Amino acid sequence: LPCLPVKPFLSFCRLLVHVLDEIGSTMAVLRQDVHQNIQRIEKFHESNPSTYWNMVEILRKEVKEGKAKRGHTCSKSFVWLIRSLDFSLSLLRSLAEKFDTDMGQAVQESYSLTLKPFHGWISSAAYRIALKLLPDSRDFVNVLKGGDE
Repeated sequence: LPCLPVKPFLSFCRLLVHVLDEIGSTMAVLRQDVHQNIQRIEKFHESNPSTYWNMVEILRKEVKEGKAKRGHTCSKSFVWLIRSLDFSLSLLRSLAEKFDTDMGQAVQESYSLTLKPFHGWISSAAYRIALKLLPDSRDFVNVLKGGDE
């Protein structure tokens, strides 16, 4: 049976929150979405940790009850966390492959590949505004490395 333990998955997702914090307040909306999605899954997990220790069991329960696609569910939270992780991975890969890449360009390419296909007009407009306020890519990478320069 497939298995994705909830606690390690959410711990990994919290690293994404850290990355978004380092980008700065320009990513506050995405950061808040990620944080809320983590909290939603965490709350469900904590309702019965011995049963819902595995993301697959949480998702199965929602599908079985016909709730997976309605409202604010763990299923939707899981999908958006995966999409957000995909964005983060794409961004970090872009910066690692081409260290002198413009941060705005790297974020724009990563956004277009990962999140944009799923965002509506309002989210896309918020993203376009945030794009204008990004830190320099070298500063961002240094902060992630724990450096001051």
